[in-house]
Order: sequence, then C-alpha cells, then structure tokens
Amino acid sequence: MTLYKNEKLKSSVVDSSELSDIIHMALSDEIPFSDIYFQYGLKEKDVKSLMRNNLKRGSYTAWRKRVRRLGSQREYYK
Repeated sequence: MTLYKNEKLKSSVVDSSELSDIIHMALSDEIPFSDIYFQYGLKEKDVKSLMRNNLKRGSYTAWRKRVRRLGSQREYYK
C-alpha cells in the first residue's frame, strides 16, 4: 500500500469513502492541509479544487472565507 494516491485522485476516480474522508478532513478546523497531504498525497491547491468541485458554491465560499479568516488569526491553522 502506498502513502500517496496522487495518480488515483488526479484521474478523478476517487472512491466515495475517500472523497467523503477528504472533505470531512478539509472542513475540520483542527486538521491541517499537511495531514491531508500525508494521508492522501493532495496538496492544498488539489484539496481546494476537490472542494470546489464537490461542494455547493455557497458552502465552498463559506469554507474558503473561514480558512482565510482563521489562518490569519492563528499561527498554525490549516
């Protein structure tokens, strides 16, 4: 088993449970992008793209605002 699954995710063939886990991790305020990268091999820009393609527009916009706002308030956030 490999740690990084970039090839699988970039080809847009993502298992629904993996997709659900990635979205859940990204929406969590406690899990940084580095943990998502370690587990799934997705960089921050890949996670943003995945979120943009799988969330409603308003949900994605609210998530991005929250990540930006909290990122500037804390030294260590996402």
